[in-house]
Amino acid sequence: MRVYDSTLLKVNANTENERVVLEAEGTLGALARPVIRRINKMFEDEKPVLSEDDKIIFSTWVPPIPSDAFNRVIAAQMAPLRNRKVPDQLSIGITMNCPNKCIHCGAADIVADPELSLNEINDTVNEAIEMGSYLISFDGGETMLRRDLVDMVANVNSSKAIATCFTSGYGLTEQRAKELKEAGLYAMRVSMDSPFEEEHDRVRGRKGSYKEAIEGIKNSKNAGIFTDMFIVVSPENIDNLPDFYELASELGMDEMSLYEIVAVGRWLEHEDEVISEQDVDRLASFQKKMNARKEGPRVTAFPYFMGPDQFGCFAGRRWIHVTSAGDVLPCAYTPLSFGNIREEGLKAAWKKMTSHSAYKCSAESCMMRDTSFRQEYIHTIPSSSTLPYRMDR
Repeated sequence: MRVYDSTLLKVNANTENERVVLEAEGTLGALARPVIRRINKMFEDEKPVLSEDDKIIFSTWVPPIPSDAFNRVIAAQMAPLRNRKVPDQLSIGITMNCPNKCIHCGAADIVADPELSLNEINDTVNEAIEMGSYLISFDGGETMLRRDLVDMVANVNSSKAIATCFTSGYGLTEQRAKELKEAGLYAMRVSMDSPFEEEHDRVRGRKGSYKEAIEGIKNSKNAGIFTDMFIVVSPENIDNLPDFYELASELGMDEMSLYEIVAVGRWLEHEDEVISEQDVDRLASFQKKMNARKEGPRVTAFPYFMGPDQFGCFAGRRWIHVTSAGDVLPCAYTPLSFGNIREEGLKAAWKKMTSHSAYKCSAESCMMRDTSFRQEYIHTIPSSSTLPYRMDR
């Protein structure tokens, strides 16, 4: 099936043994083949979320194949060939309000008064899509506390991008899930810190949070929304990966995404309590093992996916994050602001970010795990400053 079609480049997608294989042809075919090979290498060992005769859902992080939105995925990968940088994904904080007090919260130091309005959020999303973004993620705080979330989702042009949302499960009722599905929500990411109720509630700082997460997952699934179990992996819960997977399988999850705990926010003083390079290898092995199985949810381990064997660090290169106060960051875990959408547009901040020495070149792994990067930028943030620190100061 044809998944990308332009005058100079055409990309076809075929399925072989329930795996996706892309092929490039046309004038730019030779230039595009190294990029296509890298994508195919990822597809080769990975099972999709869903594979049908006329549609493939490779991941809840990627638009359906084929679709106009997936065409933009290919276009974003081809952009560097034309010396362009495209923010594949925009994540945007819509509130800092939250009933939980997670011990690892990366956004705990952000002050949003006032928080972004519906119009400001919609305008920013529209600008990101105009820049080439195909993945829009609504983040928090607890996103369900914004009563106008449905309006934000409905604003996302589904022919160009997919809309996804993070939640702890709090407030994700059956009715809310139905409304979000009708508005066009593509995927719901329900965060879990432990597969065990008591430990999950401890990390969240509130009893009852585990039950809310499970109930939210069920409501999302019943509404027909692709549902992802989003796990922040730390030295404390990495041994529980098989238990997480068993729970995700029992709940009929579509995907299980693994991120890593980052020494920022409430975890800023815990730089020694993050995962190691050996742990990243362990996550890669877990992803490959689980995705070799025909049954069960797909696993996406981002420390591996954004590592040297895959695509490298996304921050400031493929990912742009806007806080609920309007500051534009390289990612949700890097407290360095390159502008504020209330003072300048997203494009201006992106241009400033991508031309900065720290983000001009590619990075093999998460830069927040890089000691030299942290010493130069994170440790030089004045203790009296309001985070995120403005890079233009």
